[in-house]
Amino acid sequence: MFLWRTLRGEWNGIIADPVRQLRRRGLPALSLAFLAAFGVIFFHAIAQHPAGATAVRLLGGVYADLPLWLALLRTPVSLYVPALDLPVWAGITQLFLAFALAELALGRARTLLISYVTTLAGTLTVRAMLAIGPGWHGIGLPPEIGQVLDTGPSAAVVGLFTYISVVRRAPIVFTLTGGSMVWESIAVPNLAGREHLIAVAAAIVLALVHERGRRRTVGPSSPSTPASVPAPCPTAGPSLLP
Repeated sequence: MFLWRTLRGEWNGIIADPVRQLRRRGLPALSLAFLAAFGVIFFHAIAQHPAGATAVRLLGGVYADLPLWLALLRTPVSLYVPALDLPVWAGITQLFLAFALAELALGRARTLLISYVTTLAGTLTVRAMLAIGPGWHGIGLPPEIGQVLDTGPSAAVVGLFTYISVVRRAPIVFTLTGGSMVWESIAVPNLAGREHLIAVAAAIVLALVHERGRRRTVGPSSPSTPASVPAPCPTAGPSLLP
């Protein structure tokens, strides 16, 4: 029964409610998801040619050894730059699904904020790991990692799924998302695995902060005290005195 209640709750929070929002608001409610998917397709098509690949790298290629200001300038574009060594259509499907669910469930502004912050968290944390250097309990990274291309939109996808699973109380989706990232970092210990774990952690922090702020705004539930109504004046009866 616990498993059934959990599955039913996750279905309502993750699938049924966004579908209701889509039916009510129509396809314009998915404008951010379509923009993200078409952006990845556009940059992937350009990168198939040598000159286009150079342009994509200069516009959205984020490396840890870049100057910080340049990395921050390229980070928004990096959300649309796919990894060239991975199947692009599978990545586009995951990207569209993550942005569509987030846009319907959270709104456009919060979806953009979460996707950008989780991606930026991975970029900045990798810089800190490079500054630590190798050999510090496995946290530091060797200098050559600074030449490796950033994860691109996959960190945003992981962050959005994690955030939704926390705020919508979806432990199964959370376990699948976070567990797969932990397994990835163990099976293939590369830069992408670390950045995905950082995106998961950043999304958890953002979701907990949001939930705490929401509870403070709503406040503790207390029974409403009815307004005091003045007692009606007693109706004077017939006088017994002359």
